[in-house]
This record gives sequence, structure tokens and C-alpha cells, in this order.
Amino acid sequence: MSVWAIVVAGGSGRRFGAPKQFEPLLGQRRVIDVATATAKHCCDGVVVVLPPTMINQPVEGATAVVAGGETRSDSVRSGLAAVPADAEIILVHDAARPGASVELFASVIESIKHGADGAVPVVAVVDTLRTRGGTAADRDQLVAVQTPQAFAAQILRAAHSSGESATDDASLVDACGGRVDHVEGETSNFKITEVGDLQRMREELQPSASSSSRDLLAVLGTLRVGNGFDVHRFSTDTDRQLVLGGVHFPGEPGLVGQSDADVVAHACAEALLGAVGLGDLGSHFPDTDEQYRGADSMKLLAEVVDLVAREGYRVLNIDCSVIAERPKLAPVRQTMQERLAHVVGAPVSVKGRRAEKLGSLGRKEGIACLASALVVGEGDTLGTAFEQ
Repeated sequence: MSVWAIVVAGGSGRRFGAPKQFEPLLGQRRVIDVATATAKHCCDGVVVVLPPTMINQPVEGATAVVAGGETRSDSVRSGLAAVPADAEIILVHDAARPGASVELFASVIESIKHGADGAVPVVAVVDTLRTRGGTAADRDQLVAVQTPQAFAAQILRAAHSSGESATDDASLVDACGGRVDHVEGETSNFKITEVGDLQRMREELQPSASSSSRDLLAVLGTLRVGNGFDVHRFSTDTDRQLVLGGVHFPGEPGLVGQSDADVVAHACAEALLGAVGLGDLGSHFPDTDEQYRGADSMKLLAEVVDLVAREGYRVLNIDCSVIAERPKLAPVRQTMQERLAHVVGAPVSVKGRRAEKLGSLGRKEGIACLASALVVGEGDTLGTAFEQ
């Protein structure tokens, strides 16, 4: 089922004294970055609602950013307008609750998959309560409600079509007669309202020896790994030139392929595409398309790097193993690494391996390359730490 999330962050932070969603929480990662990254981990897309004057702010993991309205319900409706019509489940989450875990997101989603119109996390009320009229309230009959709240998409859209406002979306669904289930909330999923709450949340999310998956996600952000593989046989065409990692090898037979058949560039590109879930090289540059005949594979690799960047990721490094009996890579290995790194924008290591006369590669019938790529979401502090 298609699952989308709306992360509401349109407040001005009047009680906090500043827009709290942009306050640093974990290193350089802000409150909103942590909240949105968790939502992105669990959903197909995330719409972030920001104050109209701040919609140019980059947000880690955001699929789209829209301007909020006068009320919270207005802001949610603004986010709803940006959610694809074919979304089947829609979550609404407050950016001011960055402590929500991956497990909590999964719990409310599962409730909708099992037939509920809505699902909200709740926690027991531990304080003694009294009404303003001076009478005691039965706290056993009360619970405190959190986000993320999940809804069947058509139910949530119908509830908001009235234009009414409420403090949360479950109240609007209740008013429409929808069934809202309760799931067990988390005490660590408190809302940042005052300045002291921010420090408390920082302490809550600091990684420890017993880190939960939520803490681990907060540290790692959107770190992803991809693997790539490519193989080409040697050509009998004497006009074909051998190109590996953007380096030409005069006097060596070229490889068969629609492009220049640079197996190293191809494997790097495959690894990057795999890391961000964008399919394989052939789906972007099909060998049936004449515009790619004789194409420079390093230019294709550069286009893949741009695709990765548009998905909100940057490359941390790529490691390649070239399996070939010929040619010798050692004399030009450094040049290959430098040219690949220039295109990728990150370190690329190249290692040469022989097939020890085993199989077609051992019989010098072709060349293969394996590559692994590490990418990270833009703005993630882990990437900065690696670079330093």
C-alpha cells in the first residue's frame, strides 16, 4: 500500500521563543530533520509544511515542502493537497515530536492495514486531574494523544473537506463517524514546547550502549549502501578502444557495448542507483537508444550522480574491484581513481584482481567490475564526520 506522511512544522514557536523546529537537536541536525528522516524511513514520500516565510529551508528527507496556514488544520490541508491522489494511507506527524520511533510509525500504519479508519498513539495520564469547576476527574478514563497519527487516505480527506479545525486530525475523523483505534504510545515521544524540552529531547536521543532503533536512526539518518556489477567481453573490432575508469589503454582490445563499455564507470553507476533505489543503468540509458551509441560512460556516471543528488543524497565513497587478466591496472590506478573521484565528487578506490585462469574471465575473454557505494542524506552530520 502507498503510504505518505505530512510533517506539520508551520508554527512560529511563540511559547518556545523561536521556531523550535529549526533548533539543532543532534549535532547540526535540526528538530525537523530528525522527525522527517524517521517519517521518510517508513513512508513512500513526506510532505513537510513550513511557515510561509521559511519554505525555502532545506529539510532532510522531504519529498515536497509547502506553506502552512492560519491553523494547524489549515496546514494539514495544505499538506494534503501535495500528497498524491493514489496514496492509500496518510500519516500526520508533528515536527515537534522528533522522539517518535520507527516502531511507532509502523504500529499506526498496521492498524490502518487491518481496517481502522484512523490510529493514534496514546499514553496513560499519570497526574491527578481536576476540572476547572473544582471537581476531580477520573484519570483512568483518560489518555494523552501523540503523533504520528495514521488514517485511511479517503477518510482523512473527507474529514478535512468540511473545513473545520481541531487540535488533531483524529478529532475530525471522530466527528465524521470514523473508527479511530488506539496504539501504545511512547513516553520518549513528548512534544517540544519549552526550551527545557529541547535539552531533555537531546538527552533522550543521545546514542548509548543500549541504543534503540530510534536512536540509531537519529544518528545514521539516511545512510544507504548500494552494490554494482558490470561485465563486458573483449571485441574483435580493432577500432574499439579499451576504457576503464575514464582512462584509455592504447594497444589493448576494446570491450563490446553500446557505449564505450567502461565497466568500471558502469559498476559505479549501478552501485549509486542501487543505493537510492533508482533501478539499474539500463533503465536510464537503454542500449536500444541510438543516442547512447559510443557514449562516454563517465558522462553517464555524472548524470547518475546528479540523479542521486536530486533524490537528496550525496556520495561518501565508492570501492571497486576490477577482475581482469589484462591489462595491468597498477601503472594507471591512481589516474583512474582521480578521474572517477572528480566525476563522483567523493573518494573512489580501485583494486585490480585476477581470475586465476578460472572461467571466461580467466581465459581473457572479458573484464568485470564489482563496486560498492555509500551515500548519505544531505545535511546529515555523519557524512560531515566521515569527510573530516
